[in-house]
Amino acid sequence: MIYLKNTLSGIVEEFKPIDSKKIGMYNCGPTVYGKVHVGNMRAYIFADLIKNILIYNGYPVHQVINITDVGHLVSDNDEGADKVEEQAKKEHIDATVITQKYTEYFMEKLKELNIDSSTIDFPKASDNISEQINLIKVLEEKGFTYTTSDGVYFDTAKFPAYGELGHIDIKGLQEGARVESNSEKRNATDFALWKFSKEARQQEWESPWGVGFPGWHIECSAMASKYLGDTFDIHTGGIDHIPTHHQNEIAQSVCAHDAPLANYWLHVNHITIDGKKISKSKGNTVFIEDLIEKNISPIAYKYWIYTSHYSTLSNFTFESVQASQVALQKLYSFIEKTDKGNINTNYKEKFTSLINNDLDTAKGIALLWELLKDTTVSDEDKKATIINFDEVFKFGLSEIKKKTFIVSQEVSELAEKRKVARLNRDFALADALREEIERQGFVLKDVDTEIGYTIEKK
Repeated sequence: MIYLKNTLSGIVEEFKPIDSKKIGMYNCGPTVYGKVHVGNMRAYIFADLIKNILIYNGYPVHQVINITDVGHLVSDNDEGADKVEEQAKKEHIDATVITQKYTEYFMEKLKELNIDSSTIDFPKASDNISEQINLIKVLEEKGFTYTTSDGVYFDTAKFPAYGELGHIDIKGLQEGARVESNSEKRNATDFALWKFSKEARQQEWESPWGVGFPGWHIECSAMASKYLGDTFDIHTGGIDHIPTHHQNEIAQSVCAHDAPLANYWLHVNHITIDGKKISKSKGNTVFIEDLIEKNISPIAYKYWIYTSHYSTLSNFTFESVQASQVALQKLYSFIEKTDKGNINTNYKEKFTSLINNDLDTAKGIALLWELLKDTTVSDEDKKATIINFDEVFKFGLSEIKKKTFIVSQEVSELAEKRKVARLNRDFALADALREEIERQGFVLKDVDTEIGYTIEKK
């Protein structure tokens, strides 16, 4: 059984799929107006983890990550400029070139983190405008919308369950919302379904209400319904999506379809730097290429992410990720020099129990190192078991091949001479012979066997 902390209920629940033959999962994707940073990528490492655990437990998964290439304004409350349009102006190029450029960048980062994008649907908001218009029509026919001078809005007062996700204080949310720029809104929490073009835009479409573009929230509801159905199993995102974006998704989807949008809502916490949330506006961003420039593998960042629970607010430092790289390199080295045996069922059961308990990767990694230190399990079986664990982690351990190399006659003779020197307790000569072996690119290790040593490639 798999247990998940459901933001909707606020408790850890047993996962019960709608259809065990195909799990539907929607992950809020990037707004492709700029480069995604390491904080952004935690959400996609998290989404990949959920998929991998489901597959590990025998469930096929249909995963959808949307690409927001229009309609995401500077403020989540439908204020300010469109992020894509603004970036296009800054770079003096077409908006579609901007979105293509940063979509490709996002896909490259997924690959560098060993996230298999070939199994994921990536629908673009701009390719699904008709679906969004049709969904707004349904809401309009049911009486949930009203029109102002700048767009079509959803009336949140007509959805009593607004705020249930995460148990949001709607009164406080409304008092804190900024509505100075739009006095025509009936309620502070009302949100735009369609915005009218008030000035020349590169991305705009005809609609029953006038030329304009979709609101950010309607895009996700329309694409989720198209690819996964009116109700699906799991919806994920960052904790910053809870107060506004995901409340709005739920409101419009439930009112349109008279059915829940998703049965399980999972949210990942932020990454901070010096205790502050990573933000482009604060200028404290770190990108995957910044890691690579410091000779840190992106997979080491992924390993670091997994050393804490997804609900934990984690503070990023290059030193902590470098420490994770050292640990990861030890794993690679062990896999590289060891033959593969059989999976240890006892450790596999322990691992499954830990990882199925609300995705506890930190305890899963701790168990991996416990296994490595267990002298009752052969190295060959350790390797097979760790590679099995990696079906969840995706550190790329199964792709590491055992090193094969030829030890020269000269090195073999030096090793035998050193063996004799040690037997004769001539340790000065033994040390000199070891150093000569290392100069020739090999490492000699003393072991308690009949031969008395092993030789490895340096």
